[in-house]
Amino acid sequence: MVGLLSLVGLVECRDRNVNSVKKSVKEALELINYSFPRAKKIVIKPNMCYYWDYSTGQTTDPNFVAALIEMFREEISPDVEISIVESDASAMKCKYAFKYLGYEKLAKKYRVNLVNLSEAESETAKVKVKDEIFEFLIPKIIKNADLRVNVPKMKYMTFTKISCALKNIFGCNPYPKKFKYHPKLNEVIVALNKVMPFDLHFLDGLIVRGSKTLKLGLIMASQDPVAMDAAAATIMSINPKSVDHVMLAEKEGLGKSSFAIKGVDLEYFRKRFPKRGFSEKAVVLGYRLVCALGLDKRLV
Repeated sequence: MVGLLSLVGLVECRDRNVNSVKKSVKEALELINYSFPRAKKIVIKPNMCYYWDYSTGQTTDPNFVAALIEMFREEISPDVEISIVESDASAMKCKYAFKYLGYEKLAKKYRVNLVNLSEAESETAKVKVKDEIFEFLIPKIIKNADLRVNVPKMKYMTFTKISCALKNIFGCNPYPKKFKYHPKLNEVIVALNKVMPFDLHFLDGLIVRGSKTLKLGLIMASQDPVAMDAAAATIMSINPKSVDHVMLAEKEGLGKSSFAIKGVDLEYFRKRFPKRGFSEKAVVLGYRLVCALGLDKRLV
């Protein structure tokens, strides 16, 4: 922290090989003055939203996760137990995603666990956001981890404007039919982050998807998911104050939207990020209006 500002480290990494990513990740951690904790169990949550592989910019690159595994074993312990976690969703099943996205191969090579949270042992927990109580199943593997590591992507989203650190934890909810939460998506995202707080956040911006797919070469690190999302929104040319779940997360004490950049100037990445044009924004606004009027149900 710098006063009331949360530290966000930005590093440029031009190559996706494991050694290059590991070097850049370590540099990003040094920028935010991070000290490795003692840990016996580590959970890593990448973004596996669908069956698109890393080259689309939609899902976390398995090489990025491999770099983290090597780093943790070097810096914490070669015997640390590491689990990569994801849950089933309405249109994505882990048993296929793990294979198609390269995580089965990674798990075998690095001797780490692949865990489908929808099949893992869980316990019930309640959490309050604004004036409402939410109840979720919380996977014990996340609750009992000594270090929880979040590895999101940065993307435009129809209902939440952006998807980054906070939104990626939505995938830790083991309930597979996640569309049931869409009417209160902002509140649910914040509730899940409150009941399952992650300790460290790395943005895989090696390849990004905006108006097109682009090799951006960005690695971002922060201990504050709100600050990371605010920085990511700024790079995407979206005012963080207009992103409801980010502002709600700040109000609920999950972090600060005011951030201090360390490392590469944020403007360098903002100028290069493939921003949406007017026509794409109009389509999104039109769809939101259709949903607000309840007309989307007639389209199903």
